[in-house]
Amino acid sequence: MELKLTPKQYRRLLDLVYIGNWVLNSTRGEDRIKEYDEVESLIFSYCLNRGMTNLVELYEGELIPSRAFADGGIHEAIMAYEDVTFFEILAEELAMRDLGEPTRENYEALMDRMEQYMGEFEENGTDHITVDME
Repeated sequence: MELKLTPKQYRRLLDLVYIGNWVLNSTRGEDRIKEYDEVESLIFSYCLNRGMTNLVELYEGELIPSRAFADGGIHEAIMAYEDVTFFEILAEELAMRDLGEPTRENYEALMDRMEQYMGEFEENGTDHITVDME
């Protein structure tokens, strides 16, 4: 298979590959899915002959994204996604706690309650969330 990319497209591909592997493997500890690590290593290996050597480094015999790549802002994008996902799931869970599982009858009320929670989270984050520990 041959894939032709501009330098800018290749750089974007590096971001996508890194984010994908991060989502799949970052929480797995020693139980990483090695096949995804191998694909990431392969894609990043092309940095070596494209003048992007600062984006890749050798670690334990494998080419991996460099510290410079990881510290270059990609984790801010991942964190932004995680924040939005966290608040959306929290709003949904709280709305279902308040109104029950979604049905045809309560769907609109459930969506309205979720929007209310999302508005609260956008305005105050988690500052007003309390948990009773009885």
